[in-house]
Amino acid sequence: MTKPTNTNSIFELTESIEAPLDLKSHLPFRIAVVSNLLALNRDWAIRNNCELDPREMRVLINIGSYMPIKSADIAYQSKMDSYTVSRAVKKLIAEGLVDAEQDPVKRNVKNLVLTDTGTRLYRQITSRMQHRSDELEACLNPLETELLFNILAKLESQAQGILAKQAQDFMDEGLSAPADQKELIRWYKKSQADNA
Repeated sequence: MTKPTNTNSIFELTESIEAPLDLKSHLPFRIAVVSNLLALNRDWAIRNNCELDPREMRVLINIGSYMPIKSADIAYQSKMDSYTVSRAVKKLIAEGLVDAEQDPVKRNVKNLVLTDTGTRLYRQITSRMQHRSDELEACLNPLETELLFNILAKLESQAQGILAKQAQDFMDEGLSAPADQKELIRWYKKSQADNA
């Protein structure tokens, strides 16, 4: 097991400004640091398998894990904005990794599925992702792993609620909300309905 790094002893808070933010005790910053380390394109073995950027890999993985799936559902599940998902889907279709099929019930809806080539790439990427997950979780016991997942679910719900409330407050003041802010409100309402 790797000993945790104490970067607090390396970086001292500045004295150049009054009351600087201590990033090492700032929860969103610490989560972002771990997220940056775990970005798919940081893993050399994953990067060697394809030319996709992390956004496109995330969309491909979502499609492979939940297909047939709509773009809007990928955005909701991954918390990427619809425009980002749409751009990634266009690239994946152009690369021959994804197909858009007519929904059998809703004629104006397209469901996304992996092609055979996309499925092979999905298997390569997710195999490496699972190996990396096993290595990462090796520093936690089963109880800590379960606790971490519960904490992450609470933090996700809280963050979504904070952002949705902020967006709604600005809209209530008469401001015109960008599409991504409207999505935050929609996702929050959907998650509340799903959990009711």
